[in-house]
Amino acid sequence: MNFCISLLEKEVELKPFNTHEKNHSSVSVALLVCGWFLWSHKEQTKEDVSLPEVVNPYRDAEIKAVVIPAENNTFGYDIYVYGSVLVHQPSRPGIPGWAGFASADDAMKVAELVITKIRNNDLPPTVTIEELRELGVLFDD
Repeated sequence: MNFCISLLEKEVELKPFNTHEKNHSSVSVALLVCGWFLWSHKEQTKEDVSLPEVVNPYRDAEIKAVVIPAENNTFGYDIYVYGSVLVHQPSRPGIPGWAGFASADDAMKVAELVITKIRNNDLPPTVTIEELRELGVLFDD
């Protein structure tokens, strides 16, 4: 089915649009583009990925511990980083209640553990009951 139109003495031949032919080539092009995209962005293996080095802001920081008085003649600690309090711990961490440690030495042992965790960028520097046992700082109420 061909059509002819005369425009200013020029003949232009119009053909009916063949949707099936065009549709197949569009799908083929789309599949090729998708295939190329997936191939070029394939998942990298762990060996291909290099992670940037994590900078530890506390490794060489000025950190100090101060033993503080706590409830019922017990002791806690504050951890200062560059002169600002980072940790205020008036009670035994992980233990219910407000009582601190039995002695200033016990509080300092735990504070030193916390400083080690901070220097290793192990944040937040949580202290477990098992770590308190290993340090020998637990006492019965």
